[in-house]
Amino acid sequence: MSRVLTVSPDDILYHIKLSFQVPTILEAIATRKVIAEEAEKAEIQIETQELQQAADSLRLANQLIKAEDTWAWLGKYHLSLDDFEAIAQTNLLSAKLANHLFADKVEPFFYAHQLDYIGAVTYEVILDDEDLALELFYALQEGEISFQEIARQYIQDPETRRAGGYKGIRLRRDFRPEFASAIFSASPPQILKPITTLKGVHIIAVEEIIKPQLDEQRRLQIMGDLFTNWLKQQVAAVEIVAKLTEDVNSQSSKVMLNQA
Repeated sequence: MSRVLTVSPDDILYHIKLSFQVPTILEAIATRKVIAEEAEKAEIQIETQELQQAADSLRLANQLIKAEDTWAWLGKYHLSLDDFEAIAQTNLLSAKLANHLFADKVEPFFYAHQLDYIGAVTYEVILDDEDLALELFYALQEGEISFQEIARQYIQDPETRRAGGYKGIRLRRDFRPEFASAIFSASPPQILKPITTLKGVHIIAVEEIIKPQLDEQRRLQIMGDLFTNWLKQQVAAVEIVAKLTEDVNSQSSKVMLNQA
């Protein structure tokens, strides 16, 4: 028979304090309250159908396909149905507030920062020897060896080696400056002259440069970024006084979140 361990609310709070989680939790609480207050100021309303859709999205995000899955998930996190509805409502309020505040700012922001959204498809091999990297680079230029052959021979990680050094589609802002200038000046398909960093000597193949487009996915990403930055500023300007249970010194905890 397994041993039963009873954990009280005081036990949970004490653990949160000892594991240094109080500031993070206070910031999360402040964020939720800021969203609720700003949504109320903006007179944002939630319709029953919208809330149902938000709840369905929450279930889908957590792979709660069957009713028993949902009950098990609620039990695991000690949540009630009312708690579940509150989570869905907060998610929906966040989305609607973000749209209210920034929907008309996305397009101007995108066109002002187009360079940040240019993408590139690249392959990369990192070597330790600069002379070897130059030798392989010139061999590539002469067609004496393929990039895939170099990848198979010199990449240690099995998955990366099988993918031929493929690095995926990355935005300009995701590259180090010394890489970005060379990659986005290339005329694909092109092999760049080896670039040396602290990690080693990089041989990079630029397969494609992808011009930025303001599609729905990009629009939602920009709106989310703008909203997240705005939220951080709002929370940073708030002084949070946390009235925790009394400790041995009978003192309350006061946490100041300074504006960055």
